[in-house]
Amino acid sequence: MTEATGSGTGRAQGTTRSSAIDGSAVTGSAVTSGLVTGRVPYTVPQPPATIDAAIWPSIATVPASLKARVAGRAADAIFKAAVRRLPLEVRYPDGTVLGKAPSDEAPATYPVMTINRPDAFATRLGDGGLIGLGESFMAGDWDADDLTAVMEVFASRVGTLVPEPLQKLRGLYLPRQPRRERNTEKNTRSNISRHYDLSNELFASFLDSTMTYSSALFPESGDALRNVAWDGLAAAQQAKIDRLLDKAGVKEGTRVLEIGTGWGELALRAAARGATVYSVTLSSEQQELARQRVAEAGYADAVTIELKDYRAVEGEYDAVVSVEMIEAVGFEYWATYFQTIERVLAPGGKVAIQAITIAHDRLMATRTSYTWVHKYIFPGGVIPSVRAIEDITAKQTGLRVRERLAMGEHYAQTLRLWEERFMAREDEVGAMGFDAVFQRMWLFYLCYSRAGFETGYLDVQQIVLDGC
Repeated sequence: MTEATGSGTGRAQGTTRSSAIDGSAVTGSAVTSGLVTGRVPYTVPQPPATIDAAIWPSIATVPASLKARVAGRAADAIFKAAVRRLPLEVRYPDGTVLGKAPSDEAPATYPVMTINRPDAFATRLGDGGLIGLGESFMAGDWDADDLTAVMEVFASRVGTLVPEPLQKLRGLYLPRQPRRERNTEKNTRSNISRHYDLSNELFASFLDSTMTYSSALFPESGDALRNVAWDGLAAAQQAKIDRLLDKAGVKEGTRVLEIGTGWGELALRAAARGATVYSVTLSSEQQELARQRVAEAGYADAVTIELKDYRAVEGEYDAVVSVEMIEAVGFEYWATYFQTIERVLAPGGKVAIQAITIAHDRLMATRTSYTWVHKYIFPGGVIPSVRAIEDITAKQTGLRVRERLAMGEHYAQTLRLWEERFMAREDEVGAMGFDAVFQRMWLFYLCYSRAGFETGYLDVQQIVLDGC
């Protein structure tokens, strides 16, 4: 995925970094102090009784201002009214159950959301909206027997959970993107670093041996796709890359520009075809490991990996490829992104990108919002719509979209495998210095994202473009 944390890394000072990046078998065991659920194959760690305020200032203390308390009472009423009609069971410490609890007439089991600290949950929700929902999970104010399933309920009704008159007022009370997180050339390096420079070892804990951090493309479909196993992920990641390279016409002698290196798998596979690759990244951690992998594979003469903003790229290339990078560009800079690609694309060249997308109406409603994902995961990020990509390229460049493949259901399963792998290795992640609050944050991120793809709120596309 494109582009962690706004409040800190959750990593203890002085922790020794592991050097094992090998995609080896799971060795971590579940902690006994976590929340064991019957719906997911792992244990959810619980935050400590006292959370380190130096690392997690927004998590350690519940907002206490008059505004937060008043907003909390309003949020509590809105939340309770909303969940009464949802296919969700919400349990409170006093025994109250809201939503759709199983009954003799309706024995179906709905996902369960357990509110551990009702006042803290409501106050955070009122003070920060969706930021508060995520922060309250990180703090342990609520838990879920299946976090993805709970988030799916909310994601599928995101436009109607809050009454429409209040939605129109959200710009008056919800936070807005800080200027320091706008993706100017000055800020972009910092935004990228906050996510990708956390630790190569952290990402290796849940990625497969290809170290590919974007949607795979599985051979399965339908029900079989929902049951794909970990041992098929690496091949599915390579299949995704190969399809992009095919669509970009990459072969022996092709001059390839890659915008967003990742950990080097696409560059390796392009070089194996006989292409020469110039790849740019803003993550020093990714650059280090990608260069190491390229050298070990014997392609150092064919692949160049530079720490450079895409806007500074010069030269001419027969093919431009970019995997889940546009989401990190920022709404104001999408035209610059495509204009840069057009500027360096050789006559007759092709462009193949992979992009997470959102419905155009949701993009227009949320493009200036500041969310939990911005604060803790992807600062400065905005997910485009297909319409936005088509409009910008048609009106501001000579590029045209020629082909699209939608594969959101494949991302849902990619995320499921990452989620299960990450949680199975929680002991190893803890040993790297990433505490229980960080682990709950990362779990929320993976499940929040997966719910978006499961419900169709999000999609991912492979998009092929060329010149007019």
